[in-house]
Amino acid sequence: MSGAPAFDEFIAIDWSGQAIARPPGLAVARAVPGRSAPRLVREGERWSRQQILDWLLDLAKAGRRALIGLDLSPAFPYLDQRGYFPGWRESPPDARALWERVDSICAADPHLAATSFVAHPVAGGHFRRHRLPSPFEGPGRFRLCEQRQFSHKLRPSSCFNLIGAAQVGKSSLTGMRVLHRLGGRIPVWPFDSVPEAGPVIVEIYTTIAARAGGVTGGSKVKDAVSLDKALGKLASNRHARLTSYTDHNTDAMITAAWMRIAAGETALWHPQGLEQVAQTEGWTFGAG
Repeated sequence: MSGAPAFDEFIAIDWSGQAIARPPGLAVARAVPGRSAPRLVREGERWSRQQILDWLLDLAKAGRRALIGLDLSPAFPYLDQRGYFPGWRESPPDARALWERVDSICAADPHLAATSFVAHPVAGGHFRRHRLPSPFEGPGRFRLCEQRQFSHKLRPSSCFNLIGAAQVGKSSLTGMRVLHRLGGRIPVWPFDSVPEAGPVIVEIYTTIAARAGGVTGGSKVKDAVSLDKALGKLASNRHARLTSYTDHNTDAMITAAWMRIAAGETALWHPQGLEQVAQTEGWTFGAG
C-alpha cells in the first residue's frame, strides 16, 4: 500500500473489559463519506462482546469496504524486553500467537472475559493487580506507539496495569479473544496488509480523536451541544438527538467522524518505526 486507502464506511467501537454479559462501555458508531453525522448502531441496546464479534463476522461476509476502529490494544509491549512475558517459557512469539494463547487460557471464562489470564500463575504476575506486589515501578511498560504518544503529550496507560480508572489491561485481553475468533476473516492492520477490498480493523485511541475535535484536558462529552461542537471541528454536520449521552456513545461517534478524515492521511499508514513492531506490538492508528 503506497498511499491512503479509500473506504465506504468508518466504524468506531468503544470497548470494555468488564466481566459481565453486556458491559455498558460497549458502543458502536458508523459514519459514511461526506458530512453527515455518525450514527450509533443499535442505539439504546446493550451490546455483548459476542454480539460485536458476530456483527463483525457479518461485515466480513458482506465484504463491506469498512475501516473498523477498536478502542483497545491488540498486543502487549514486546520491543522493550524482547518479549511479552520475559521469563515465561510459553511467552508467545508474536501477536497472533498471543491472541491464541489468551483465548485458550480463558476458554472457560463466560462473556469473552479474560479473568483466567489475569489469574494465570505465571502470565498474571506481569500485571499490576489489586492487593498483590507490583511487578514494575512507575507507570509500567509501554509499546513503541505508546511511547510516541507521550511525545505528543498524550497519556496512554500501560496494558499491564489493572488498577484504577485508567486500567486498560482487561479491555486489551478481551479484545484479543475477539481478534483470535475472527480467524483472519477481517485483516487487522498492521499485522496484516490493508486489503484492496473488504473491511480492515485498526486500533484506535479515542483521546486522539477527541483532541482533534477540540475536547481537551481529559474531559468527556456528555451532552448534545458539546457533541455537535466536537463533530463540527471534524467536518461533520450536527447529529440526530440521542436517547442517552454517555461518554461511550459520544467517544464512538467522535472517533468515527475523525476516522473519516484521518483515513485519507497517507502518513498515518506509514508511521516511522512501524517495521520494528508490525508483527508483535502493532500500532495505534493516528499515533503518527
